[in-house]
Amino acid sequence: MHGGIPSVSASAVRRALRDRAEIGLLDVRPEERHAAGHPLFAASFPLGRLEAEVFDRLPRRSVPLVVYGDGPGTGDGDTGTAVCRLRSLGYPDVSLLAGGLAGWTAAGGELFAGINVPSKAFGELVAATAGTPDLAAHELQAMLRDREDIVVVDARRFEEYQTMSIPTATSVPGAELVLRVGALAPDPATTVVVNCAGRTRSIIGAQSLINVGRKGRVLALRNGTIGWMLAGLTLDHGQGRRAPGVPAASARRAKAAAWAVARRAGVRRIDSGELRSLADAGRRTVYRFDVRTPEEYAAGHPAGFRPAPGGQLVQETDWFAPVRGALIVLADDDDGRAAMTGSWLAQMGWDVAVWTPGPAEAAEAGPWRPARPPLPEVTLVSPAAVDYWLCAGEALVVDVDTSRQFLAGHVPGAAWALRSDLSGGGRASRLSQSSRLVLTSADGVLAAFAAADVPPRAAAAAAVLDGGTLGWAGSGRPLQAGPGEMLSRPVDVYRRPYEGTDVDPAAMQAYLDWEHGLVAQLERDGTHGFTVLTEPPGQGPQSPE
Repeated sequence: MHGGIPSVSASAVRRALRDRAEIGLLDVRPEERHAAGHPLFAASFPLGRLEAEVFDRLPRRSVPLVVYGDGPGTGDGDTGTAVCRLRSLGYPDVSLLAGGLAGWTAAGGELFAGINVPSKAFGELVAATAGTPDLAAHELQAMLRDREDIVVVDARRFEEYQTMSIPTATSVPGAELVLRVGALAPDPATTVVVNCAGRTRSIIGAQSLINVGRKGRVLALRNGTIGWMLAGLTLDHGQGRRAPGVPAASARRAKAAAWAVARRAGVRRIDSGELRSLADAGRRTVYRFDVRTPEEYAAGHPAGFRPAPGGQLVQETDWFAPVRGALIVLADDDDGRAAMTGSWLAQMGWDVAVWTPGPAEAAEAGPWRPARPPLPEVTLVSPAAVDYWLCAGEALVVDVDTSRQFLAGHVPGAAWALRSDLSGGGRASRLSQSSRLVLTSADGVLAAFAAADVPPRAAAAAAVLDGGTLGWAGSGRPLQAGPGEMLSRPVDVYRRPYEGTDVDPAAMQAYLDWEHGLVAQLERDGTHGFTVLTEPPGQGPQSPE
């Protein structure tokens, strides 16, 4: 125990992971430091964003939590602050990871670089175990050039697809593939090639079609758009092709095929009564996700279910469900996409159920509204007042949202800082140079919580921009995009080597090499609990397309 904070050994955490007991291992460092190396199931939970994310990502307050940061697990600095904040928010069972990351490796644990590592490592294990067939970029280019009977489907989010895509590709995000591929490739003789930016969603997407018994040739594009660029080939940009609607009979066949796989993986159904019972008992962490498209979710969704399009849920399980050992409940309008998504989560070691709604279930429309703690009392100032102060040179506006959000658009003249840097060092003296200090974030929520972090000497008082940066823009005032004054090094965001078209080829190749090495790391670490369906599809319902 350190300063009244209990500690848990790395061996005990590893044992809980192997036993699939509920546990949340929280890395409170900025994302870039998390990406430099962390335990397999450690969730990136930056201290500066804790209040904005905690209630949705950790829905059961009594769940056992283990925290670590950069230090040796003494409760100093960010780890001690994180423990205090979590306890103040109603989480009593919070401990430190004894010895920090050094203690983890001493107990035989691996440190994994990158982000979304459980999903990416699982994808590599699927490819190695199931033998997912693939083809290289130049092979696909030759098939397209020769006008072979081929359909290319992009399994990423639509926004990623629009940024860059393989020529002729159609956007069909991962959970939609089994449902919609028949409308794109009704002839079983048509070859279907699935791509993503790198490897994971290509592998999972192609293997999904294979698992449900898709007749005809199904291939993953080896290394995705990264492989295409490294081969010196040209990508498309700004495309908008989407799969057509699905006839009812085809949707029923796809659902039956998806459930045949889901049952083999151990997915079950859960009704509203059992779900309410679990929630009322409070002895189990239950995540509720609607796996449909964002558009479908916004049009109407079951009350209490968060949006998590199935392909992204499988891709980013560490973000959506940081409590390992929790129950994941999936919702869909006809169960097919939920069943297919569930089949992958179950193979990743999750307890998965698909929700069967009862009569007259409550429904909601519109975007997800995050659950957040009550905002602290702060001084709010209007955009008009801040605008006047800026023109008079009387205020410093500091944005504490992500550096990515800041670069996309911020109050003109604003500076950016990590929230954890507001309280000390040379930055504190910079904050005192203006007679007024105004904090902002996208909607003002993070800024309100950050106001308490500003030391009294920095300014007479830290005010918060009413409505945040969105409120500023909503008042008709312009935003400034691009670099601004950076009071902190932007370590809060890890730049994925598969994002954008201006990535250094050496970084892209290093990323691919890293992915190829994940299976060996899984074996050395020994906590993953993954299983992969390898038997050929049975004689039950199959997708005829």
